[in-house]
Amino acid sequence: MTAPFDGADYRRATDHFPNFEARPLIGIAGNFGDKGCELAEGYYESIVAAGGVPVVLPPTMTQPEQAISLLERLDGILLSGGADLNPLYVGEEPVPGLGGINARRDRFEMFLIRLARDRQIPMLGICRGIQMLAAALGGKIIQDLSSANIAPLIKHSQQAERGVPTHTVQAKDGSLVRRLLGDEFAVNSFHHQAVADAGPSLTATAWAKDGVIEAVENETGSIVGVQWHPECFLAARDESMMPLFRHLTAQAEAFRKAKAFHQSNLTLDSHCDTPMFFDKGVHLDRRDPQLLVDFHKMAEGRLDASIMVAYIPQGSLTDEGRADATRMAARLLGELEERVGRTGGVALARTPDELAANKRRGIKSIMRGIENGYAIGRDLSLIEHFRKMGIVYMTLCHNGDNDLCDSARRSQQTHGGLSDFGREAVREMNRTGMMVDLSHAAETSFYDALRESRMPIVCSHSSCRALCNHPRNLTDDQLRALAEKGGVAQITFYNGFLVEGDAVAGIHDAVRHILHAVSVAGIDHVGIGTDFDGDGGVRGLDSASSLIKLTEVLQAEGIDHEDLEKIWGGNFLRVMRQAQAAAE
Repeated sequence: MTAPFDGADYRRATDHFPNFEARPLIGIAGNFGDKGCELAEGYYESIVAAGGVPVVLPPTMTQPEQAISLLERLDGILLSGGADLNPLYVGEEPVPGLGGINARRDRFEMFLIRLARDRQIPMLGICRGIQMLAAALGGKIIQDLSSANIAPLIKHSQQAERGVPTHTVQAKDGSLVRRLLGDEFAVNSFHHQAVADAGPSLTATAWAKDGVIEAVENETGSIVGVQWHPECFLAARDESMMPLFRHLTAQAEAFRKAKAFHQSNLTLDSHCDTPMFFDKGVHLDRRDPQLLVDFHKMAEGRLDASIMVAYIPQGSLTDEGRADATRMAARLLGELEERVGRTGGVALARTPDELAANKRRGIKSIMRGIENGYAIGRDLSLIEHFRKMGIVYMTLCHNGDNDLCDSARRSQQTHGGLSDFGREAVREMNRTGMMVDLSHAAETSFYDALRESRMPIVCSHSSCRALCNHPRNLTDDQLRALAEKGGVAQITFYNGFLVEGDAVAGIHDAVRHILHAVSVAGIDHVGIGTDFDGDGGVRGLDSASSLIKLTEVLQAEGIDHEDLEKIWGGNFLRVMRQAQAAAE
C-alpha cells in the first residue's frame, strides 16, 4: 500500500541548495490505446533503474519546429512496442496477415527517427521499435512471419507471462549485443512482424534459431534495436536485460556531456571543400544530400564554424592557366560570400573575435581560405588582395608542383622545396596576416617554409604518417618541428590518410591519429580539419552532422574540457590571432 502524502518528499527536495547531479533525459515514444497515448510501466521503470529520467513522447509532434525543439532537449530515445507498421511507409502493399496499424504513430516515429539519427541522438528500439528503426533508415520489414516462407519457423508470438523467456537468440561475434548480453541468451517474444533487411545504416547482430533478425546496431553503438521485450524482465525481478537500458543511458549521458561542451565552447573545422560543388546546384541553406557540409548539418553536429576553401586544381604553369586559376578562386570566394549573405543565422567571419561574437549571438560562422597557391599565379599583389577579402589562409600547393613550391604528390621536384617566388610569397603572407598552410606540400617545401616564415604555420588537413604511410601525411619529425615553431596540425578524416590498403576507416581511426599527434606534438599543436566535401568522411564521421560524436569519443578517451577546447579550434585560432596581430 502506498503511504499517504505527508510532505516528507517535498522537504527532502527543498531542505538544501538544489545541486543535484544532472541525469540524461530519455524520451519514450508512447503507444496508442483507447484513451490516447499510453505506455506500459516496464519502459519507464527500466529507464529509471538505469539512471535516466524518462519522459513520454505522444505521437502528435510532426511539425518540424515542434520536433526539432523537442529533440534539442532530449539526450536519448526509446522506441516502444505496439501496432504493426503500415506497409505503405516501406513501399509495399499489405499481406493478408497484417495486423492493426496506427498511421499517426508511424508517421511521427519515421519523422522522429530520421531527425534523431541526423543529430546523433542515441536510440533503443524495442519490438516494433526495431522495425521502425529499419524502416526509417532504409531497411525492409517482414509484414507477417507466418507467410514469409521461413522454414522451420519457431513460435515468435508466445503464450506465456511477459517476463518469461521462450526462445534463444545467438549474437554475432564482436557485436555490442553480444558484449552486453552474451553469445546466446533467452528472450521473450511477442511479434509477427520482423526486420527483413537492416538497411545501409544498421547491421543485423543477433538472430533466432530460424534466422529471424533479433537485433541491429549501428557503427558506433548509439543506435540499437531488439526484437524482444527487455522491459518486461525487470517487472519479473529479472535484471538480465538491464545492460541494454544501462547502455542507452550511458550513451545518452555521453551525448549530454558532448552537447554541454558544444554549448559553451567554440568549435571550428579548419578545412572543407564545399564551394567545389557550387556548379552542381547545391544548397547551403538546407540539408542537401550532395554535401557533407551545409548549414543544416552544421547545426545538427553543433559545429560553430567552418573554413570553406576555394579549391583550385593544379593546371599548366602558363599565363593562361594562372589567369584561369585566379578567376576561379575569385568566383568561388565571391559566390560563397553571396550564399552566406542571403542566409539567416549564418555570417562570414574574418577574425577569431568575430567568430566568438557570432557564437554569443547563436550564429554559425563561415571563414574563407584558398587551397592551392596556383590561385595567385606569379602575382604577389594578389596575396594582399585576397587577404583584404577576408581570406584567412592559403595552402601553398595541391597535388602537383606550382610556382611556389613542390608538392607531396605528383611532384617533379621542380624547385627542391620552396622556389624563390615561394619564399617571397611566404614573407608577403606574414606581412598581410594570412596564415601559411603546408598541407599537400613536399617535406622539402615544409621545412623551407618553416624556416622562412616569421609566423607559426599550419597544416589545415593532414594526418600522421607513423599510422598511415602516405606522402600527404606528416612524419613525427614534421609534427615536432611544427610544434617547435608554434604551429598546428589539423587531423583530417580522409580514408586513405587514416588507414592503408583496402581497409575502411572509422571514427576510432580518426581519434587514433588525433591522439598520436597529441602525443608527439603536444596538446597545444593539434586540431581538426575534416576535408569534408573534398573526399573526406569515414564511418561514424560521415558529415558535419556527426561531429558531436567525435566530441563524445574524445571525452571517453579522457580528453578533458580544456584540452578538448584546444583541439576543437583553440590552437588553430591562436595561430590565426598571432598572424593577424603581427600584420596590424
